[in-house]
Amino acid sequence: MRRISRRNFLKITAGLGAAGSLLPFRGALARSPFAGLAAPRAAGPGRTPVVISTWKHGYPGNEAAWKILSSGGAALDAVEAGVRVSEGDPSVNGVGYGGLPDEECKVTLDASIMGPDYRAGAVAFIENYRHPISIARKVMETTDHVFIVGAGAEEFARRHGFAREELLTEAAREAWIKWKQRLSDADDWFPADLDHDTIGLVARDAAGDLAGACTTSGLAFKIHGRVGDSPVIGAGMYVDNDVGAAAATGKGEEVLKTCGSFLVVEFMRQGLSPQAACKKTLERILKKHAAKPAFQVAFVALSKEGEVGALSLQKDFQYAVAYNGKNELIDADHLL
Repeated sequence: MRRISRRNFLKITAGLGAAGSLLPFRGALARSPFAGLAAPRAAGPGRTPVVISTWKHGYPGNEAAWKILSSGGAALDAVEAGVRVSEGDPSVNGVGYGGLPDEECKVTLDASIMGPDYRAGAVAFIENYRHPISIARKVMETTDHVFIVGAGAEEFARRHGFAREELLTEAAREAWIKWKQRLSDADDWFPADLDHDTIGLVARDAAGDLAGACTTSGLAFKIHGRVGDSPVIGAGMYVDNDVGAAAATGKGEEVLKTCGSFLVVEFMRQGLSPQAACKKTLERILKKHAAKPAFQVAFVALSKEGEVGALSLQKDFQYAVAYNGKNELIDADHLL
């Protein structure tokens, strides 16, 4: 799996046919200047599926999503399948099974999902269920609610046949013990978190419909009960099928205060490209901080036409993009 610079891959446009298998890119794509300007819109609705997701574990998530999209499946099914990969992978310590626990050594999970019909579902502060994204979808499809939390969400999951299981892995437990041993009165439970690897994934299917999903175990060793941006529609993820979709990762408190993913989509509505919309949203966050912030925030975005964008505050953010039967892990541009 070869990385290329974000500067060698700035946009994907409609007009490329879907392929049935997912292969790595062969060679760098053409350079395109990044000046914060709206990119040209592709003519017509197009028929090209596209998937974009956060972090390196978005790469296998893209593969799962692509299997659905390349066979003509719906974007909503694809985004759920994609993030379930990270939820079930114990090596991903910021999502699902294997996620790092809170201060009480409990793994609590949050997730949200949104489809092209403007329906959405979310759960937060839920324990003992590996796939909160599927519970969130069940909330969306079987109730007129959007957001269920805590014990209520767990009871909802039980009634709908989801299996309870222990989510704390031995590796996560050992990490918690080391953290606990190093605690002092100076700790505030919220250290700089540059590598938090929540997965957000947005997709466009062959019909041109958009969907998004976001799922996380939250900040490592967080205060028991803390919920970040990931399950909040408009913060961690947002979809407007007339315009585009976006997802966030990084310090959730900053994304919450900015309504980050919603703002990215709104900037696209104003005519900005996905890349420029991510930049303007991050600049909004930076404006609220007089000094250079130590935290990380990043966005991925996808327009109705199939153009993508991704940008982070700090370096070392990676994202994955799949289209035309190809999948690529890319080092994102960053503002700082």
